[in-house]
Amino acid sequence: MIDAGELVGGLVGRGVVDVVGVPCSYLTPLINRVASGSAARYLPVTQEGEAVAIAAGCWLAGATAGVIAQNSGLGNMVNPLTSLTYPSRIPVPLIVSWRGEPGRQDEPQHELMGAITPGLLDLMRVGHAVVPADTEGLAACLDAGWAEMDREQQPFAFVLREGVLNSERLAEPPLAKPVVPAVTRSHKGRDAPARMAALECLIGTLDDSAAVLSTTGKTSRELYVLDDRPQHFYLVGAMGSASAVGLGVARHTPRPVVVIDGDGAALMRLGTLATVGAHGGANLVHVLLDNRVHDSTGGQQSLAGQVDFPALARACGYARVHDCADLAEFADAVKAAQVEHGPTFIYLMIRPGSIAGLGRPTVGPSEVARRFRDFVSTKVEDVNHVS
Repeated sequence: MIDAGELVGGLVGRGVVDVVGVPCSYLTPLINRVASGSAARYLPVTQEGEAVAIAAGCWLAGATAGVIAQNSGLGNMVNPLTSLTYPSRIPVPLIVSWRGEPGRQDEPQHELMGAITPGLLDLMRVGHAVVPADTEGLAACLDAGWAEMDREQQPFAFVLREGVLNSERLAEPPLAKPVVPAVTRSHKGRDAPARMAALECLIGTLDDSAAVLSTTGKTSRELYVLDDRPQHFYLVGAMGSASAVGLGVARHTPRPVVVIDGDGAALMRLGTLATVGAHGGANLVHVLLDNRVHDSTGGQQSLAGQVDFPALARACGYARVHDCADLAEFADAVKAAQVEHGPTFIYLMIRPGSIAGLGRPTVGPSEVARRFRDFVSTKVEDVNHVS
C-alpha cells in the first residue's frame, strides 16, 4: 500500500495545482490529504463531467488540474472527454477508482461499469494504467502516464483499486480554502435531526398508498433498515436521478409519489428541478434532506452551503415549497403535501452522520424494481391525479 501523500506528491511534482472532482470512498485518503492542506488545492464540484470541463479550462489558462472520480462517473464524463478534450487535444490527468472490479466483492450497481471500465476508456481513446501499490511502481506509472499525455495530448486515467491507499484522517480545517456558505437559514441555530429520524417521521406520516423513491447511498440504506416495503424503490446507482425517476412514475399513476433526495445528489442534476417544475403533477412530492456533506463517501463537504434550495425550487416552478425548521414542521409539510396541488418541494436540514453498522439492502435491484412496479400498477381508489 502507498500513502496518499505519496500520490499527492507525485501529482504536485508533475505540475498539478488543483484536484477537482466528486468523492468516492476509494479516494477518501487522497481527498483528505488535499482537503487538509497540501500544495494542491481541493475543488469539490457537483458532477464528474463538470470536473473534466474545469480541468480543461485550467489547461487553457496554463495550469494543470487532476480530476478525481469514481468509475461510475465515467458515464458523466463521456461527453466532455469525447467532444471537448479529444478534439481540442487537451491532456488531463484522471484518477479513477475501480468499483466493481471483476473478481472483487462490490455492490450490484457497480457490476457492469466495473467490468467495462478498461474497455470504455479504450473506446474513448483515453490511455490508462492501474496504479501500483508500491512507491517505485507509482513513480514509474505516473511517469508513463505523463509521457503519454505529452505525446498524445489527450487525457490519461490512473485507475485506483480498492485498498491501494492507506487510510488518512481529515485534518482541521475541513478545507484548505474553506467554502464560505453563501446561504444562511433563519433556523440555523436549532438542533438538526438525524437523517434516520427524518426518514422515520416521513414514512410514519405518509399514506400507505404512497410510492417512495430514495436517492443513492445512505438514504436508501437507512430507509431499507427502517422498513423495507414493496412501495420503496432504492436508487442504488445513477446518483442525482431520483427526482427524474420519480417524475416519470408520477406522470403515470394517481398515487402520491415521494422522492427522498440529498443535497449532493440534487446538485449533481440541478437542472431536473426545472423539469419537475415544468412537468410535475399534483401527486409529486420532492423531499430534500440537506446535511451539506457527501455522507456515503466519508463526509466530504458538498456545495450545498452555496445554494438556497427552497428559493431555487420556487424559481423552477414548484407549486408548493416548504422550508422546514424541525421535525414537527417537516411532519406538517408531509401531511399537507398529500392533499395540496403539487409538485411540492419539502426542505429539511439534517445533521451529518449515520447509525453504526448500517446494513445494505439484501434484495437485489431487479427485484426491487419489479415489486415496486407491481405496487404502482395496483389500482388505487379515491386518489385524484392532476397532470
